[in-house]
Formats: sequence, structure tokens, C-alpha cells
Amino acid sequence: MTTEPVLRPAAEQQYAAELAALAAADDRPRPPRWRMSPQAVVTYVLGGTLADGTVITPKYVGDRRLVEVAVGTLVTDRALLLVGVPGTAKSWLSEHIAAAVSGNSMLVVQGTAGTGEDQVRYGWNYARLIAEGPSEAAVVASPVMTGMREGAVVRVEELTRMPAEVQDSFITILSEKTLPIPELGIQVQAVPGFTVIATANDRDRGVNQMSSALARRFNTVVLPPPATEDDEVEIVSARAAQLGRALQLPAEPPALEEVRRVVRIFRELRNGSTVDGRTQLKKPSGSLSTAEAISVVTSGMALAGHFGSGTITADELASGLLGAVVKDRVSDTAAWQEYLEAVVKERAEWRDLYRACQDLVG
Repeated sequence: MTTEPVLRPAAEQQYAAELAALAAADDRPRPPRWRMSPQAVVTYVLGGTLADGTVITPKYVGDRRLVEVAVGTLVTDRALLLVGVPGTAKSWLSEHIAAAVSGNSMLVVQGTAGTGEDQVRYGWNYARLIAEGPSEAAVVASPVMTGMREGAVVRVEELTRMPAEVQDSFITILSEKTLPIPELGIQVQAVPGFTVIATANDRDRGVNQMSSALARRFNTVVLPPPATEDDEVEIVSARAAQLGRALQLPAEPPALEEVRRVVRIFRELRNGSTVDGRTQLKKPSGSLSTAEAISVVTSGMALAGHFGSGTITADELASGLLGAVVKDRVSDTAAWQEYLEAVVKERAEWRDLYRACQDLVG
């Protein structure tokens, strides 16, 4: 039987060799049921070179202390909440930490307006429930219940998108480390190693505020956008090249100068001023996150590979930039047109991008 490659392998699958090498070389104390020590988890996330020469690739570019605080939280009895504007790699970081700690990053509860308590606590196999009545065999375990039984990390994505009453289902789980099943008169008790990593942002619409009682159960770590342009260029270049390989795009990895153009445009529009501070700009309504910059570059690779020369040019970037910037047809179009005329047109090395963008706007 052949195994088909998957479109997006989990972190523990994609980086299995690195995780194995780290675990084998790790001689520091490990918390109960952890696959490696907290120090090794940080090395896996931020990258490094082992004593045998094995290179661990960076998964996250950012402040080392933030990652140490995040990993250190999981050793305690408190859950971890990663907060930041969209595109600051909250989900990416939570996935890789879970993979390194538990060897399983797929115990996930995805927060949406439609997430119900059964997805946090447990559900029922209704065929067995009707045939046999309430029993442990009829219980359908949620990822949280599975994590409690196995002593593993559970990821909760977009916690504040869940309705408030569903969010509060976590209070007993996080404070008492138990999950009651009143219908059976029993409760599932968490074994050592169980913890929760949640992500949240307060930028988008549809966010439900967390109760104070729930917020107290988390140690909050705020993930900022990349500090410098060079950091953001590094992130976008690496992720776009990685996605290009995964999607088997017939295009060359993006040139750094093209990535830098996208990143600079995003940073200037996010900040409301040019990099030299001389020109003030209207801010578009979108977040213009690093994740969106990656999407713009990846889309450009797809266009260049299938409909162009195989090398990204201004023509391939223009459509992606327009789609990323213009979310509101009226206000964002005005902001984008102003930026094209006041900034892009005045940079001699960007004239090709100006023409390509104007062709689309016109």
C-alpha cells in the first residue's frame, strides 16, 4: 500500500528527523511525559546546531525570551495564551511547541462562532446512546478529553471566537484539571503532562471577550509583529520557499529584492508612514500581516510558474498586493492609489511595480 503525500504535514511529521535528533541528544531533565527538555524545545523552535553537527532549522523568528517564557509556562500548572494581531505566527508557534513537547500537534479545538461545548468537553455516539443508554462506551472524547487522558498538549485556536459560554467550559478543566461527565456520575482527571495552548487576537470582527475568571487561568504571552524589516523578509522568504516546494510550484524561489518590496509595502501601510518617516499614509482596513505577505509571494510564484517565465516579477506581485490591501472597495482603494502615486511612483527602482499595479487599478 502506497502512502500519498499530504498537502500539509503536521509539524511532528515534517520535522521528525530534527525532533528525533534533539530527543536523542537531550540529557537535561524532562517534565512528565515530555519528549524532550524545555531547553531542547526552545532549540527546536528557534533553531541551532547540535553537538553531532545536526542543524535544527528555525521555526519562529522572534525574541528568545518570549519563547522561553511560553515554554516555561507549560511546565507549571497554568495554561498558555498566545495573543497578537493576525499573522504574528501564534498558531505556527503553538503547533511546533506541541509537536516538540508531546509529539502530537493534532489535538486541536478550532474556535468559531459555531463551536459548541461538545467540541470542548465530550459528545455522544447517539446510536449507542439510544441502544444501550448512557455509558462510557457511548462517550465521544473531545481533543481536550483525549489530551487529559494522555497527558498531552491541547491546542485551542482562536479562543475568543467561541461564544462566551463555551469559553467558560475551560474554567473547571484548567483550574481543577478534571472534566465532569454528570450523566455518568464520573469525571475524567488529567494526568501529568496535560496542558493547553490557546491563541487569540482582538483585531478582527466577531471576537468575544474572555471572562476574567477564564483569563486568570492563563499565562499570557503577547507575540509582536516582526521587529525589523530584515526579520520579516527572512520569515516571508523561508515560508514562501517552503510552501512552493510543498505545492510543487514550477517556479524559482522568490528573489530577496521582490520579497523585500512586498514586506516594505506592508510595513509602510501598517505603520501609516514611509520607512524614512517623511510621508504620512492612509492606513488600509486590513491587517496586512506577515501571513498575508507570505500569501502574496506564494501566489506570485504560482502565477510565474504556470503562466509566466518561472521567475517572479512585478506583474505577478501586483494582483496579490491589490487583493491583500483592498478589502474595502472605497476607502482601501483610495489608500492604495495614494500610496502608488506618493511612494511607489517616486521610487525609480519600483517603476515596473507602479505600472503593473496601475494596469490593474485602471
